[in-house]
Amino acid sequence: MTELTLNKQVLMSSAEHFSTAQQINPYYDNTSPVDGMKAREEHAGIAQLFREAGIVVETVAAPAGCQDGVYTANWGLVRGNTAVLARLPNARKGEEAYAKAQLEARGLTVVTLPEDWHFSGQGDALPFGDMLFCGSGYRSDERAQAFVAETLGFQRVQLRAIPERDALGQPVINSVSGWPDSFFYDIDLAISIIRPPAVDGSGGIIAYCPEAFLPESRETLAGLEGIDKIEVNFEEATKGFACNLVSTGETVVMSAHAPKFRAELEKRGLTVLTPEVTELIKGGGFIRCVSLTLE
Repeated sequence: MTELTLNKQVLMSSAEHFSTAQQINPYYDNTSPVDGMKAREEHAGIAQLFREAGIVVETVAAPAGCQDGVYTANWGLVRGNTAVLARLPNARKGEEAYAKAQLEARGLTVVTLPEDWHFSGQGDALPFGDMLFCGSGYRSDERAQAFVAETLGFQRVQLRAIPERDALGQPVINSVSGWPDSFFYDIDLAISIIRPPAVDGSGGIIAYCPEAFLPESRETLAGLEGIDKIEVNFEEATKGFACNLVSTGETVVMSAHAPKFRAELEKRGLTVLTPEVTELIKGGGFIRCVSLTLE
C-alpha cells in the first residue's frame, strides 16, 4: 500500500531575536542566559539535518522584537492551499501579522480565528492522514480545534495533557500569559507522528507519552486501531523533549537524549538523526517547534 508523504517542505524562521525574557511556559530558564550565537548555530544545524533527511527547507528572517519568533510551528496549520492562522499569547501577538504575511506570500489562503480564541497552530494540531491530533486546555481552545479540523477537512481526535500543579495540587496559571500551564502545553511535546498511514487510511506509526495525558485522552489513544503505537517514557518526554521531532516517515530528526525511544524507532527500520540542542530548549521549544510544515 502506498503511504502518504510527511514533512516534505517546512518553513523555518531564524533564531535572531530568541530570548527567554518573558516566561510563558514552565520550561523557561532564566538561570542561565541564552547564548545567542549558539542558538543560531543549533538552528542552522537542525535545518541542515532536515535537508539531509530530504526535507525542503524555506527560511525567513525572524519577526523583529519577538522572542519566540523562531518557533514557526505555532504560526498556524497548513493543508493544501489553506492555512489557519494561530491565536497566540499576548507575549507572542507580534508574530501573528508577520506569519500571515509570510504564508500569504507563499500563495496560501489564510483563514483567521476570532481574536478571543486560542490556537497554537501545528504545536497543538498534528495531522496523521485524515486525522488531526488536537491539544486543548492550555494554548488552544476546543472550539478553535473543531473549527480548524472542519475547515481543513480533518477528523478531529481531541486530547488533553495533564496540567502543571502547585505544591497544593492546584493547576498552575502562568503569571505572564494568564493561561493554564502544563509541561505539555503544546501537544507536540506529548505525541509525534512517525510514519503516516497508507492512502487507504491503514497503518502508520505514532509515538506518545501515556503519562502526559489525562485518563480519557489516554484511553482515546490506546483505543486507536490499526496504528503502530510507540510509548515514550515520562522522563524522556519531559527532560529529553523526545516527542518534539520531525519525521519524513523514513528519517527522524529527534532528541539526542531519548535512547529508549530511539531504539524503538531504529527497531522499525527508521534512520535517526540527533542534533544537540541546549539553547533553543530554554524557551520550551525544540525540533518540531522550529518548523512549520507547508507540505
